[in-house]
Amino acid sequence: MSAATETRISELTGRYPVLAAVAAPLKEAIDAIVAAYRSGGTLLVAGNGGSAADADHICGELLKGFKSRRTLPADEMAKFAAEFGEEGVTVASELQGGLRAISLLSHPGFCTAFANDVDADLMFAQQLWAQGRSGDVFIGITTGGNAANIRTALIAARVRGVRSILLTGSRHGICERYADIVIAVPESETYRVQELHLPVYHAICLAVEAELFDV
Repeated sequence: MSAATETRISELTGRYPVLAAVAAPLKEAIDAIVAAYRSGGTLLVAGNGGSAADADHICGELLKGFKSRRTLPADEMAKFAAEFGEEGVTVASELQGGLRAISLLSHPGFCTAFANDVDADLMFAQQLWAQGRSGDVFIGITTGGNAANIRTALIAARVRGVRSILLTGSRHGICERYADIVIAVPESETYRVQELHLPVYHAICLAVEAELFDV
């Protein structure tokens, strides 16, 4: 375990001792995401209801600076200056280093069309099949562990060669059988599971940022 990842997990379990139970799969998830990004991969995320909001939240923390400002490196700044002079420098000074993250909830036109014309239980699987590539990572979020559209997305991920992480609770639903890494927080009631999911995925985003941006 790298020092940055160890620090984030230690901070998390210090503030939420109950989450010590998921430290091992959390570390595995962070390592998988970091490896995917280092090889040019993408993170795809999906969930339903409150977990859909969590999927968007995760992407929001990765597409821009989270704890770090992620100032662009000098060579990238120079490209803006070479192309657009002072205007380019102004733009570059406000841009931040980003990590490719796709919320599978972010295409409502597709989601509603596919749900209406084909099968709502496959709308995440279809997007993952179309956008995912071998070496990418998928995070599926389901508090009860039985969401059909997360299960089918996990199936598509396995066949596509996309590493999968399931973020769930203690009810140990069927989705656990299909995921490569399972982070099952020790709560069973939906809102309590969600209350623990937020610090878990914040820890993931903080650790990934620290690993990739040296913060």
